[in-house]
Amino acid sequence: MNENTNETQTGQIRALQLMRYGGEDATQVVSIKAPGRPAEGQVLIRVYAAGVNGLDWKIREGYVKEVFPMELSATLGLEIAGVVVSVGGGVEGFREGDRVMGGLGAIGGYADEVLAPVTDLGHVPEGMSFIEAAGLHTVVRAAWQSLQAGGSIGEGSRVLIHGAAGAVGAFAVQFARQAGATVIASVRGRYADYVRGLGASEVIDYETERFEEKARNIDLVLDLVGGETLDRSWSVLSPNGMIVSTAAPDIAAKVPPGKKGVFLMTKSDPAQVERTARDIVEGRVSQKIESVVSLEEAPQAIERNRTQAHLGKTVVALVPVG
Repeated sequence: MNENTNETQTGQIRALQLMRYGGEDATQVVSIKAPGRPAEGQVLIRVYAAGVNGLDWKIREGYVKEVFPMELSATLGLEIAGVVVSVGGGVEGFREGDRVMGGLGAIGGYADEVLAPVTDLGHVPEGMSFIEAAGLHTVVRAAWQSLQAGGSIGEGSRVLIHGAAGAVGAFAVQFARQAGATVIASVRGRYADYVRGLGASEVIDYETERFEEKARNIDLVLDLVGGETLDRSWSVLSPNGMIVSTAAPDIAAKVPPGKKGVFLMTKSDPAQVERTARDIVEGRVSQKIESVVSLEEAPQAIERNRTQAHLGKTVVALVPVG
């Protein structure tokens, strides 16, 4: 058992909660009432690890409160990995003791226990740790579905990925290359060797080079950055090319005449996440965990996600590693 067992037995669990909209100090680890029994279609999960995402700080600062309205205080966290404690009615394919990973259909993952609908959960394969599993749900969906948003890519396709060294970008580079596309990665120069190792055919150092002077006739631009990077990307598109952005919800208002661009709204796809997890275990896909922090360190980790360039994924360990 783990060091937090007594907390759940007394009806209390730890959770990282957003107390008000604001900066790093707007979040706090507090003791809250443990979840009750799972309802129809739900399972109760003992959370071992939870992934840190850019949406955490955007929710924290109130940037998306119109899209994600909620009553404060509220527990943050979008993706988890852990063990099924109990199963609600009508649940098939999951049972007590199963190792699971996925999303909650909402926030709430930075807590010792959570209730989750089974519609967005998958099984953690043998050979994969909870730390690795907790870092997959959000980034795999975003990477895979971004590449499919404009139609299937394949041999002869040219894909430009902005932010290719990040957690989403790294999977997108690999998925696009496996599909046969030529991948051009826009990253900081110090990450060039990393993304080449993932399968990028060409690397553009955005700190010293203008990508629009080097990338031409691009069928798909995956924009993980937004801002000026998005504004400068329209000129590199092929006649039928398009931009898929995960960083600019207002992209529809910025599309120039004759161009195509969409904001990615991901859909549940636990089967794809499970396939990728197996590929990682079997060595066909690479995953990078940049750092592992405790729940008490999660506020700082979320802030670093906002302020610092990062390579790979940060994961919060709610059960000590080792």
